Amino acid sequence: MSTLPVARSLLAGGSGAVDTVTLGYDARFLRRKRLVTDGGLAFVLDLPKTTSLNAGDLICLEDGRAIAVRAAAEPLLCVTGDHLPRIAWHIGNRHTPCQIEPGRLLIQRDHVIRDMLEKIGATVTEVEEPFTPEGGAYGHGRTHSHSHGHDHAHGDGHAHDHHHDHGH
Repeated sequence: MSTLPVARSLLAGGSGAVDTVTLGYDARFLRRKRLVTDGGLAFVLDLPKTTSLNAGDLICLEDGRAIAVRAAAEPLLCVTGDHLPRIAWHIGNRHTPCQIEPGRLLIQRDHVIRDMLEKIGATVTEVEEPFTPEGGAYGHGRTHSHSHGHDHAHGDGHAHDHHHDHGH
């Protein structure tokens, strides 16, 4: 039985990668997981804490090799409109991860959010693109989408009821 290479650290940006691993937005938030590179190399990522991997980060294997992270194309909504700052405020008010670009916003597909955006005058189209939303407050971290007032299953056999009072 062979042992898989292990990676315990990341390097933001950089060069010299021997391979890439392509992951969607949700899959780039992890701590310990077996991954397979685009070239077929299996390895174990074992970070000290749960981390958001960004496109361009290097995963550093203990043997010195580096694997570059790529953002996978995924189903998104492209949001445009005459009042984009106002539209962005409504997206943020719902704690929805959002990629902000000149002239457009990208969010994960959600029919409820789509309906709300169209009602306030946004133009919403479906696209398949890599998703790299803005980080959390103070320029780091990850925002976490959540709904208000219903159960969230955690895959551990039970659910946690989260009721958040945001004053809205």
